[in-house]
Amino acid sequence: SYRGVPLAVTDVISGGIVLLLSPVQFVGALRTRTPRLHRWIGRLILLSIAVAGVSALVIAPFSPAGVSGPFGSGMMAALWLGTAAAAYRAIRRRDVPSHQAWMIRNFALTYSAVTLRVWMGLLIFAQVPFGEFEFDSAFSNAYSVVPFLGWIPNLVVAELIIRRRGLPALRLVSDTTPIRAVQP
Repeated sequence: SYRGVPLAVTDVISGGIVLLLSPVQFVGALRTRTPRLHRWIGRLILLSIAVAGVSALVIAPFSPAGVSGPFGSGMMAALWLGTAAAAYRAIRRRDVPSHQAWMIRNFALTYSAVTLRVWMGLLIFAQVPFGEFEFDSAFSNAYSVVPFLGWIPNLVVAELIIRRRGLPALRLVSDTTPIRAVQP
């Protein structure tokens, strides 16, 4: 029996706060007219991500999704915490474009909780026409891939949005300028 129910409840409540408040932060009028409110909501979101993200990291090894569960859920939680930290560091440097890009990525990871459930429904339904349908097996089959499918497509879409808006995008390779040897 899993004894992490209080931790799971903490994850759900904190994550729920992030799900509810994050869209508000993208309302331009709020940021322009009431920047103090934007900052306070942002702080509450960051605190909630910290609580939910750490809870998710602790819960991830107990995922019932087989081998993919701990890795997919754990990576998502680590990236969620990392993108929140990067967004915070960017805004502390007053680098608004980088802050916006990191928050778009963070929003994509936040809503992976929703995307995961959509994928679950689609993947279960996709198994109906193939032979005798047994819900538990269909659920297990679907649940074995959603720990990654819930967040990777979201990040791809986020990166496309970031690039389209001209915000600082992630680069898959570093600067290609050759390193020159230092002359003694």
